[in-house]
Amino acid sequence: MADGFFGYPFRRLFLSPPVYNEWSGSTALMDWLESPTAHIFKVNVPGFNKEDIKVQVGEGNILHIKGEGGKEESHEKDTVLHVAERGTRKRGFSREIELPEDVKLDQIKAQVENGVLTIVVPKDTNTKQSKVRNINITSKL
Repeated sequence: MADGFFGYPFRRLFLSPPVYNEWSGSTALMDWLESPTAHIFKVNVPGFNKEDIKVQVGEGNILHIKGEGGKEESHEKDTVLHVAERGTRKRGFSREIELPEDVKLDQIKAQVENGVLTIVVPKDTNTKQSKVRNINITSKL
């Protein structure tokens, strides 16, 4: 009954949210796009280079995106900092996303350019057999 009402993709939204923020206040804002051939994640990572970012897939098709470090601005010793809204110290972020079952985990690609991390997760276009099987009903066993 629950699968009928909470079918894909709604089941995942209500029963187990697919996107998790691990660290609050994260500057890593994300877009999740879906094309016919892939899921595409675009994550804002300003000030981070590729050595500061780690992308992994764990058990349960969980995509882990973690960034540590970033640029630390230094100021002259005789300079007084009155307002620091841009973040002048090292920072980090962490995101976890539950990937759908129809993806090719061994073909995931990631690149960072101009402060945006792009992760492309190709879809598995091979149709899998349905788990539902019709049973013929007869009048006699």
